[in-house]
Amino acid sequence: MVRQRSPVRKILETILSADASADEVASLPVPASYLGAVVLEAESEMFAGMASQDKDPAKSLHVRDVPTPQPGPDEVLVAVLASSINYNTVWTSIFEPMPTFGFLQRYAKTVPGAEQHDQPFQVVGSDLAGVVLRTGAAVRNVKPGDRVVAHCLNVELTSPDGHNDTMLDPEQRIWGFETNYGGLGQLSLVKANQLMPKPKHLTWEEAACSGLVNSTAYRQLVSPNGAAMKQGDVVLIWGAAGGLGSYATQLVLNGGGIPVCVVSSPRKADLVRSMGAELVIDRSAEGFRFWSDQHHQDAKEWKRLGAVVRELTRGDDPDIVFEHPGRETFGASVYVARRGGTIVTCASTSGYEHVYDNRHLWMRLKRIVGSHFANYREAWEANRLIAKGMVHPTLSAVYPLAETAQAVREVHANRHNGKVGILCLAPQTGLGVDDPELRERFLPHITRFQS
Repeated sequence: MVRQRSPVRKILETILSADASADEVASLPVPASYLGAVVLEAESEMFAGMASQDKDPAKSLHVRDVPTPQPGPDEVLVAVLASSINYNTVWTSIFEPMPTFGFLQRYAKTVPGAEQHDQPFQVVGSDLAGVVLRTGAAVRNVKPGDRVVAHCLNVELTSPDGHNDTMLDPEQRIWGFETNYGGLGQLSLVKANQLMPKPKHLTWEEAACSGLVNSTAYRQLVSPNGAAMKQGDVVLIWGAAGGLGSYATQLVLNGGGIPVCVVSSPRKADLVRSMGAELVIDRSAEGFRFWSDQHHQDAKEWKRLGAVVRELTRGDDPDIVFEHPGRETFGASVYVARRGGTIVTCASTSGYEHVYDNRHLWMRLKRIVGSHFANYREAWEANRLIAKGMVHPTLSAVYPLAETAQAVREVHANRHNGKVGILCLAPQTGLGVDDPELRERFLPHITRFQS
């Protein structure tokens, strides 16, 4: 008796075949279900009353079979070779600031055709690198067999509000956080306008790790929607060796800015120096304590940080502060920015309630700019920098899909550098390179965080 290959296995074998045609990929059978990393609505209260740091994603994230969604007219089903961990998956897994199932329910009620997103499970993940498997009837920009990466902006664009900047559309969502069927699975459902060409010199796991963080940093720093950084700007970067900060550091260096990189260990200090940053503050060595207790900040520590920055820059305060830790650092960020400077903020990984002394903002004419992910154009430009080898992935570790919960736990505990990748369909690391010559040219930069 001949044993039949499973549909998922056949998809993988076809994708890995060097001579697979678009017609062959298009004719592949789509499995009725696939493995995905999910949170469950029934468990959304499991951490009630616990402090954030005590919540364990390994208890709430499960890898299990889920039914395969059907692509709508403007949607694409992608075979996911690799994905990565972002902090929004940490938030989803610990159900903070709220369970994400409310997002799925609202999506299903307000957008025709989105009903299938309202499930008692949510496949998480806001990055992917993979191959187009099926396209909806109205999709024209990609076809089966295309090698792609995805940015995480899901938007309807039926309102005029989004047409200058799609991030202002009232039906803008983050895929894999505010929608279902995210990137941490063997398959994923995306809008066609989320897809961009996979950088040819990168492996699947390397290509999968940049989309969210690189695009977010690009909008925060480079775009006129963010801080509009110019040559010579001094930019204070919190968490400069982390997932977001490691891309911010590269963008500042590329754009002729002067990064002042704040890190939390000597190892991370070495990493940002290896990228070309010369001005580094090791918080573990300096011992900054911006909060004297849970309710009171210590302005003397703000001043001490400012003095350290000016010593490094030979007298300059930051033109831009690249903010994402939030509550822990925001008061210090507002204080240290130069007169007329900009604090550009997203995420708030240490807490959403920011407390700062408004005198330092209003009397010194500073600006706080809120920034959230990126529009399609910004994400495309950020991906173009990756494809040209001008910005490099900061992948430091790779886990199999079955160990997604452990990977999220590591990110939650900040025991990682750069980005943490996940192999979904890819059976091993190192696959997917289509331009070995370009890869060889940039290999030390590509693998910098992997050593």
